[in-house]
Amino acid sequence: MEITPEKQREMLRLMQTIRRFEERASDDYVAGDIHGVVHCYIGEEAVAVGVCSALEREDRIISTHRGHGHCVAKGADLNRMMAELYGRETGYCKGKGGSMHIADFNIGMLGANGIVCGGLSIITGAGLAAQMEGKGGVAVCFFGDGASSAGPFHEAMNIAANWKLPVLYVVENNLWAMDTSAAEAVSVADIATRAAGYGIPGVIVDGNDVLEVHRVASEAVARARAGEGPTLIECKTYRHRRHTERPTQSDARPPEEIAAWMKKDPIDRLVAHLQGQQGQLNEAEWGAMNDEIMNEVERAVEFAKASAFPKPEAALDDVFAD
Repeated sequence: MEITPEKQREMLRLMQTIRRFEERASDDYVAGDIHGVVHCYIGEEAVAVGVCSALEREDRIISTHRGHGHCVAKGADLNRMMAELYGRETGYCKGKGGSMHIADFNIGMLGANGIVCGGLSIITGAGLAAQMEGKGGVAVCFFGDGASSAGPFHEAMNIAANWKLPVLYVVENNLWAMDTSAAEAVSVADIATRAAGYGIPGVIVDGNDVLEVHRVASEAVARARAGEGPTLIECKTYRHRRHTERPTQSDARPPEEIAAWMKKDPIDRLVAHLQGQQGQLNEAEWGAMNDEIMNEVERAVEFAKASAFPKPEAALDDVFAD
């Protein structure tokens, strides 16, 4: 499947937007301007962008505690995202959800989830809804390697396979939980092989190659829209940062492993690919794109800082029970 240079530059812009947003969120968290906790998606941008660029606006996704990248890739507004991180009432959840609970149903973003494996059952229900609606919609769940060993993963895969639901289960295998390696915690070398137990395709892809992720996701989306059921896609990737941006956060990963994966940076790889195609991207264009993105992120911070905090009496608004 050919991906036009224009589409590739759009992917690059989205990946760089995620990168710059996350860098600023980290800086502001460390500075004490953002409270709670921040889990950066830096290094894994190709997964969110590769998958979401294969979707339509009406298709639904669900995210994880490390969810800012999925929001940006699906088309979320940077101002409202940053305001939510800052705890302001102009944020997506009126400042009461924070980093791990951003949602925008208007773009098909059903929300992030701070519970490991918390999204799989929800997105399977969204897949059933899409099937019942009969409009060709697709549902996508992003989750980590640790979630693939939890009970809801297997329950969701089983029911989706039985009912041929239009779902993509996208595991972002970044090789580590907080300080536990997947090699120690997961019983198989390739999580995608677990798909065989449910009679559905399991595909392994280089999660740092956005073009390959897009190709694999597009094939799985086409299969889902055709009524052929779910696909499990394992994206082999790596987070550049520690589990969270807390200055005291430990990091058990070997330095040489981190260095090796940094050389596989997904943004650098796409830039090199585009620059290698004569006339597709030069240094001036790349610099201008980055400057535009930096300005967008700065405006989002200004928007957040200028917004009010939610009023105490609004604490119980928008909740299902008290």
